[in-house]
Amino acid sequence: MSEALDKAEAAVREASGNTDVLQVAKAALELARAAQQQAPAAPCGHDHSRFDARKWWTIGGLVIVGGCVACFLALAFAMAMVAVAIGGTCGTACLLVLRSMWHEAQRGR
Repeated sequence: MSEALDKAEAAVREASGNTDVLQVAKAALELARAAQQQAPAAPCGHDHSRFDARKWWTIGGLVIVGGCVACFLALAFAMAMVAVAIGGTCGTACLLVLRSMWHEAQRGR
């Protein structure tokens, strides 16, 4: 890139000394050509043109399976909490009935 840039700068210097429009246009065209010839390098240093579909199918499959497992565990936890709530409600009702019966037995009815 530096060779082409140096060449273009030399052409610009030459054109600036000479007021000929043709030389200025030539320098501009040479600079544009040099800029087009330089392919941008990958900033991370590896090739981006290779696509591996198997890798992405594997990642997608693992995400789906993981989501299904998480959903199943969430449903199991929700069912367990419903069972705990029902058990707590039944236990409270039984204790209230037994307490009422105990008070009635203490009063002598």
